[in-house]
Amino acid sequence: MLTDFFYHLRAHRLPVSVQEYLTLLEVLRSAVTPPTLDDFYYTARLTLVKDETLFDRFDQAFGEFYRQVEASLPADKSIPEDWLLKEFQKRLTPEEKAAIKKHGWDKLMELFKKTLEEQKERHAGGNKWIGTGGTSPFGHGGYHPEGIRMGGPSAGNRTAIKVWDKREYKDYDDQQQLGTRNFKMALRRLRRFAREGAELELDLEDTIRSTARNAGLLDLQMVPERHNTVKVLMLLDVGGSMDDHVARIEELFSAARSEFRNLEVFYFHNCPYETLWRSNARRHDERFDTWGVLRTYNDDWRLVIVGDATMSPYEVLYPGGSVEHNNREAGAVWLQRLLDAWPRAVWLNPEPEGYWPYRQSIAIIRNIMHDHMYGVTVDGLERAMRHLSK
Repeated sequence: MLTDFFYHLRAHRLPVSVQEYLTLLEVLRSAVTPPTLDDFYYTARLTLVKDETLFDRFDQAFGEFYRQVEASLPADKSIPEDWLLKEFQKRLTPEEKAAIKKHGWDKLMELFKKTLEEQKERHAGGNKWIGTGGTSPFGHGGYHPEGIRMGGPSAGNRTAIKVWDKREYKDYDDQQQLGTRNFKMALRRLRRFAREGAELELDLEDTIRSTARNAGLLDLQMVPERHNTVKVLMLLDVGGSMDDHVARIEELFSAARSEFRNLEVFYFHNCPYETLWRSNARRHDERFDTWGVLRTYNDDWRLVIVGDATMSPYEVLYPGGSVEHNNREAGAVWLQRLLDAWPRAVWLNPEPEGYWPYRQSIAIIRNIMHDHMYGVTVDGLERAMRHLSK
């Protein structure tokens, strides 16, 4: 089975060597790790994948291989706990959803604190306590138009205005090749060339003129290579609703890596706040102070923010509105600071433009960006690059 696993990874364009595969077998034989699926996953990733940008590709290949193995095993007759929990989820009609009251930010936070103090046990279903399913504003797996999700996955409604849970994100893969050519052509509108470095490139026209002046004796003239001098600072939204757009953002990211020599990349979730990060695997331990980023890069840089701008309006307009932490200053304050530091800025939105009028947060951010929000399409990128090149 492990031999099949090795060839499965190679089929998914992961550069796994025979020596790395033998190392994995040696680790498994030594009983260093307990025989659990999670431990095998982390051990395999540690020994077989040496480039963090390939983690996402490994996850996809690992998941597909596991599903193939699982399908070949005898069916388990026990009822999964998740199925039982789903029974508590109510299939609400639009009228029932409209009847559920929105509390507003201040009242919701006050109600949450009071509920924490009163509740003494686990609860499922219902409309008051912190639990699973139901229409309570606190918990997970149910529905509420303005709730706090905690302790589990979303039911898919995406109406939570705050999330109390440790969330893990993955870096975008910048090695994607298929589908990036059109993005590259659009991004090239921003390129500006200058000759830098040692004289390594033949200057054909000057060589001809110099040779003619030299009575036909060859006189080679060299010039420095031309390099794209545009500097791009890219901020990438990751996680949550952005999971729907991973493939397109990876194509964009790959094209940007190819086209811009001077490219610096940071991640954020939903809206930039007081910290950013470079690696999602280390985002809980290694963050960069946004003030430090503002001081590091001068106004020669172009700012490109990539995100679907789809979130609760509280995340943009209110202190403490972030779904992940208690931010002291509103997201709008930080967005304005970014624009003050880098006036040549655009926001690239992978959401279809037809959806934009129905997202309140998109309207708010478009206003902050002075309407310089563009779709992640060839036409949208071309318009964005024309604005940045002014």
